[in-house]
Amino acid sequence: MILVTGGAGFIGANFVLDWLAIQDEPVINLDKLTYAGNPETLQSLQGDARHTLVQGDIGNAALVSKLLATHQPRAVINFAAESHVDRSIHGPGEFIQTNIVGTFSLLESVRGYWSALPADQKAAFRFLHVSTDEVYGSLAKDDPAFTESSHIEPNSPYSASKAASDHLVRAWHHTYGLPVLTTNCSNNYGPYHFPEKLIPLMIVNALAGKNLPVYGDGQQIRDWLYVKDHCSAIRRVLEAGRLGEIYNVGGWNEKANLEIVHTVCALLDELRPRADAKPYKDQITYVTDRPGHDRRYAIDARKLERELGWKPAETFDSGIRKTVQWYLDHPEWVAHVQSGAYRDWVQKQYA
Repeated sequence: MILVTGGAGFIGANFVLDWLAIQDEPVINLDKLTYAGNPETLQSLQGDARHTLVQGDIGNAALVSKLLATHQPRAVINFAAESHVDRSIHGPGEFIQTNIVGTFSLLESVRGYWSALPADQKAAFRFLHVSTDEVYGSLAKDDPAFTESSHIEPNSPYSASKAASDHLVRAWHHTYGLPVLTTNCSNNYGPYHFPEKLIPLMIVNALAGKNLPVYGDGQQIRDWLYVKDHCSAIRRVLEAGRLGEIYNVGGWNEKANLEIVHTVCALLDELRPRADAKPYKDQITYVTDRPGHDRRYAIDARKLERELGWKPAETFDSGIRKTVQWYLDHPEWVAHVQSGAYRDWVQKQYA
């Protein structure tokens, strides 16, 4: 049995679906079900005795302690986080509450549970914390990629809150002996991605005939990681990672945002041409850059390959094609996730 927090969000839900597709070990899935937590993503697991979805907050110590005591998981994988930079700029308080205070509360609940385990179960237990490359700050064009020993220099309320949570996880290992692992991943993309993020937003807006908003000059560079590759990396770190260690997870795909948008447009031109036969790139529009926008992220994932033998299975070309095709094949999921609150947010952010 494992306990997954934030398992109805984009990465967490993909992890749960992949986990149960390859093994029968049950999953207790704790998710607050905020705007980005979507039970519909997990619809294929309805009635599956291996999966239990519990609506709740990682900061609710009584609930978390009860779940731990009742289900006796051998591991906790923490995906639960507020994760959108733009939202953190407009409302940082929720990010501080969930990512810092919530992680602290979760760590304390897990520490209490772990401390009381029998010796053999105690030795086998793991707490895996899923984090982001954004904690490392921004790179210049010719700087070497982030490694696990790079300085922590977050530049947004979101990345600062995640950096703080990473520090807490490290401290609970060094102070209390809690058996922790941390992964810091690059930009994920793939199925079930909430359409406020770059790739799904471009797909959804393009198909709706709307503008494709690109920040500034569109030359912000990110490393792109197909979400199912990320899930396989987490499984591998959980299985064999060294306690207390950080593992960077990247896709070896550094690309500028504008290049990503052009790639999505070209795939849509091929797979779902516009009725007027014009290219989707005609819908690109440039909007004012966001405050403190980091220029470049890049992940050096060689430690994960060297120690644990992990490499991504997808190239960017194969992963982005699968992603665009998934959105074309699942219009109902997209329509259902686009609530009034979502539309209001997009209008506010990209006005």
